[in-house]
Amino acid sequence: MSELAPSSAPADRPGHLELQSGARVAVVGGGPAGSFFSYFFLDLAERLGLDVQLDVFEPKNYAIPGPAGCNMCGGVVSESLVQMLATEGINLPPTVVARGIDSYVLHMDVGVARIKTPLQEMRIAAVYRGAGPRGAQERTWDSFDGFLLDRAAAKGARVVRERVEAVTWRRDRPQVKTRNGAPQPYDLLVAAVGVNGAALKLFEGLGLNYQPPRTSKTYIAEFFLGRETMGKYFGHAMHVFLLNLPRLEFAALIPKGDYLTFCLLGENIDDALVQSFLNAGEVRQCLPPGWQRPETFCHCSPRISTSGAVQPFSDRVVFIGDCGMARLYKDGIGSAYRTAKAAARAAVFDGVAREDFRRHFQPVCETIRRDNLVGKLVFAFTRQIQHRRFARQGMLRMVMREQQQARGAPRMSMVLWDTFTGSASYGNVFLRTLHPFFWCRLLWDCLRSLRPVRKTQ
Repeated sequence: MSELAPSSAPADRPGHLELQSGARVAVVGGGPAGSFFSYFFLDLAERLGLDVQLDVFEPKNYAIPGPAGCNMCGGVVSESLVQMLATEGINLPPTVVARGIDSYVLHMDVGVARIKTPLQEMRIAAVYRGAGPRGAQERTWDSFDGFLLDRAAAKGARVVRERVEAVTWRRDRPQVKTRNGAPQPYDLLVAAVGVNGAALKLFEGLGLNYQPPRTSKTYIAEFFLGRETMGKYFGHAMHVFLLNLPRLEFAALIPKGDYLTFCLLGENIDDALVQSFLNAGEVRQCLPPGWQRPETFCHCSPRISTSGAVQPFSDRVVFIGDCGMARLYKDGIGSAYRTAKAAARAAVFDGVAREDFRRHFQPVCETIRRDNLVGKLVFAFTRQIQHRRFARQGMLRMVMREQQQARGAPRMSMVLWDTFTGSASYGNVFLRTLHPFFWCRLLWDCLRSLRPVRKTQ
């Protein structure tokens, strides 16, 4: 029988609730956030000698290509997250990494520059969240989400392959009902359902103060080019575009095995903007001659979080990942890792009352929220460069010089690298742009771009 007993905590912590052996935990959603939470929660519970049951509800089959096993994501794992996962004992196997990224190629109307990975190490991973694009025949990769869920199951999580149809309260405990099962009571309910689909509506009747994040529509497409063509035209480089197109913040071409992933981020990406991007000369020159968008291909228009949720926790309920708090535009998997780990530590070491989550989970969310405010400044700065040709030329000059020099700090290159990859916080990126050498070099290169070219007779 499950048990959730009041703690013998001091009187200044009224309503404190502590999980005991025999407690039952429900995780709705088996994507990265749900799997990370399950992995860390069960690992910490084992260390404390707590015998708990944890159920992960995930109807998707990550072994099936296409929508049935896809969580709609560009699938880039930042180098910092790859390292953090390794320290946690979660090493990404070669079968999960569809391609390692060793450089970024920056495309603008004024030129092209290659930005190499720091320390010449190939640590960024391009992955498939599911089993790959619709219609994929011979797969040489495994699902990233499936790999993480298997790691959680190996820790003791029970994976329930059913869709949750209702979440209710009964005797101050949350209940979860699946399509084919009776309502089951739990001592802690973890929402890891993202911001796509109707799963968030399950929690509307719980009477929580939770308000979901604001979202914006993006665009992701997978095009089959074949391994030989991919190696010839893209290799291990991810192509990033800073184009002066309205509503487009960021666009990238990501190589993954036999396929090329198109990823567009910005303000409500629609088909007209997608077509404008595909028609841009900077994009056409990256693709094989004569390439045309096929009539049928795997694509989606998922929504991404552009603001954090309001109060993503209550007594015995916590929201993690995209439906709780996520980084602006970048490193959603890293946000899932951080919020999931914070929630797991709070639940095991402190308790599952609202006050416990406020003290020990909310600070992580607030750190991400504050960093996102700085991120908006970073992208505003990027937009100013996108709209001014002389600024684009100046930035390109600065990057090309840094990449050619063996010595000296590659200040602009590192700012762009960490902005593109999400490997560093926006606050860290912004502080580096405040260095006087950064601005002196950039202003000098911008002024040189304004100088008229002398014509020789």
